[in-house]
Amino acid sequence: MTPFIAEIVGTFLLMLLGCGVNANVSLQKTYGSGSGWIVITTGWAFAVYTGVVVAGPYSGAHLNPAVTIGLAVAGEFPVGDIAPYIIAQFIGAMLGAFSVWLMNKDHFNITPDGDTKRGVFCNAPAIPNTFLNLLTEILGTFVLVFAVLYFTDATLSSDNTIIGLGSLGALPVALIVWGIGLSLGGTTGYAINPARDMGPRIVHALVPIKDKGSSGWGYSWIPVVGPILGAILAAGIAMLLG
Repeated sequence: MTPFIAEIVGTFLLMLLGCGVNANVSLQKTYGSGSGWIVITTGWAFAVYTGVVVAGPYSGAHLNPAVTIGLAVAGEFPVGDIAPYIIAQFIGAMLGAFSVWLMNKDHFNITPDGDTKRGVFCNAPAIPNTFLNLLTEILGTFVLVFAVLYFTDATLSSDNTIIGLGSLGALPVALIVWGIGLSLGGTTGYAINPARDMGPRIVHALVPIKDKGSSGWGYSWIPVVGPILGAILAAGIAMLLG
C-alpha cells in the first residue's frame, strides 16, 4: 500500500459509497428511493469516514485535489507529489462511479429523468447562478480545508514518508463534511472536491445509460475551480493566523 495506491483505494471507497447513496435515494425502485437529503448527507459523511480510515495511515487520505493543493500551498505537502495524488484521486473516483453504475443498471433503466440519472454521478445547481454557485463551492471547501489545517496542523510524519492529518482522525473529518452538506450543500450539492465531480461526470459521459441526457459540461468547471479557490483561500488565511 503506497500513498498512490492508498489515494486510489480511499477515493474509490469514497465514491462507491457516496455515489451509491445518491443512487439509492434518487433512482426508482431501490429500497432507499425518495429518502431525502438527510440520508444523502449522512451517506457521504460515512463515505468520507470509510475512505479516510483505509487511506489515512498510508497517504494522509486527501481523497480530494483541493485538499492536496491546499496543503501544498500551506507548505504542509510536497509540491512534487501533487500530480501523483490528483491522478490517483481521479482514478479512484472514476472506478467508484463506474461500480455504482454497474450495480444499479436495472434502476437506471427504469428511472425516466435524465437529470436525476446524472445527479447520481455529479453535481448541478438547484438554481443556476454562476457567481453564487461558484461562491458556494468556494465557501464549502474553505470550511473543509481550513478545519483540516487549523485544527490538525497537517504535518509530515517524523520520518517524512507518510502524510498525516494529525489528531483530527477519520470521524471528525466525516462530521465536518456532514456539517457542510447539511448547512451549505442545498444550493449546489456540495462537490467540494474536483475529483468527486469531474471523475464521475466523465464516467456518466462514457457509459451507456438509457435516456441519460446531457453530462452538464457547461456547469462542470464550477465544482473544479470553486474547490481549488476555496482551498487556496483556506491555506492563505491559515498561514496568516499562524
